[in-house]
Amino acid sequence: AYLLEGNSLTDQKIVMAHVCAHVDFFKNNYFFSKTNRKMIDGMANHASRVRRHMERHGQEVVEDFIDTCLSLENLIDPMSPYINRQAVKKVGNDDEDDGQDRSGRLRSKGYMDSFINPPEYLEAQKKKREDEAKKAKHRFPEHPQRDVLQFLIEHSPMEHWQRDVLEIVRDEAYYFAPQAMTKIMNEGWAVYFHSKILTEKALTAAEVIDYADANSGVLATSPGRLNPYKLGVELFRNIEDRWNRGQFGKDWDECDSMEQKRNWDRRTGLGRDRIFEVRKLYNDITFIDEFFTLEFCVEQKFYSFGFQERSGNWEIMSREHKKVKNQLLAQLTNRGQPVIVVEDGNFENRSELLLRHVHEGIDLDAAQARDTLRNACKVWTRPVSLLSKVEGKGKLLRCEDGNLSERSAEYPGS
Repeated sequence: AYLLEGNSLTDQKIVMAHVCAHVDFFKNNYFFSKTNRKMIDGMANHASRVRRHMERHGQEVVEDFIDTCLSLENLIDPMSPYINRQAVKKVGNDDEDDGQDRSGRLRSKGYMDSFINPPEYLEAQKKKREDEAKKAKHRFPEHPQRDVLQFLIEHSPMEHWQRDVLEIVRDEAYYFAPQAMTKIMNEGWAVYFHSKILTEKALTAAEVIDYADANSGVLATSPGRLNPYKLGVELFRNIEDRWNRGQFGKDWDECDSMEQKRNWDRRTGLGRDRIFEVRKLYNDITFIDEFFTLEFCVEQKFYSFGFQERSGNWEIMSREHKKVKNQLLAQLTNRGQPVIVVEDGNFENRSELLLRHVHEGIDLDAAQARDTLRNACKVWTRPVSLLSKVEGKGKLLRCEDGNLSERSAEYPGS
């Protein structure tokens, strides 16, 4: 948002009120709580480091490598600041946890032991443990790693300046990740409060029409496109109205009369408190998952659409609430991008990198997968492979020196 010289006074007021609401959201939403609060200074430091690398290695060389890194910047783990991905090793005796001791012997009464733990079973358990220990010893990383950039920084044989550039790209990717995770909420919150501030406090009577015209442009929705400003503000207003009228809780959930729900008003007056609580604790996925109700979907006339091969056109596929909601959530999960993990840093014992696409029903875009693989290969400096599914069958895409090859492969769990 900018206070441009050519803006009218009304536009300047909209910008200032809108930005004030954004600041409130950035300051209080949980998903921004882990970000660097001095990132302006951090980015200035990043810029000086990049300029220093350019002076030493040449501007074109450094810029080309930055472009390569930027094509990989989404290969991070956006939830890692909030959760621990590593399994916590148990301390002490595990016997009581699963009814099985470390030898694989199942707990049993003495007189039943020969039946519950026959010699062939114990031998099979011993062999299984040995195989698992052998695999774990040679597996690198021990578990699939979601933060691909971190793995490349730690293990790729890059030059020092290249590692520094990749660290800069990764730091900034994590800084901006919460904005992608809360786009709908953030913009909805800003529209909600710039509307409140301007219509109740800051506008003169002569400015109302100009404001309405500008605001309608912000909230305009064209067919086939999701407007985060519109969806966000309407959801916040819906939440406030529902909690003001007591449209929540066990009685509300169990009511199956649409007419009764339309006239439901217990005058609880909890709406404002509720939206501030939502602003603090939710991100877009949890926001949509909890508050995108059947009533809201019908009221706002949402629908899902897709490409109809028979007609060759994009058409409305469904107005069913569950399908619309699921499509929205699918678009928001991992910011609408595929989940890629490091599966093996020593693939086939040749120091090659194996990445795996966590397939969740949608195939990769083949062209983008190839471009990303080529750039990952530049950073790893050795061949890189990507395991995925195409039309339900495992495929391994391999890049070596910029040349791509493809073959069938077994996909885990298939």
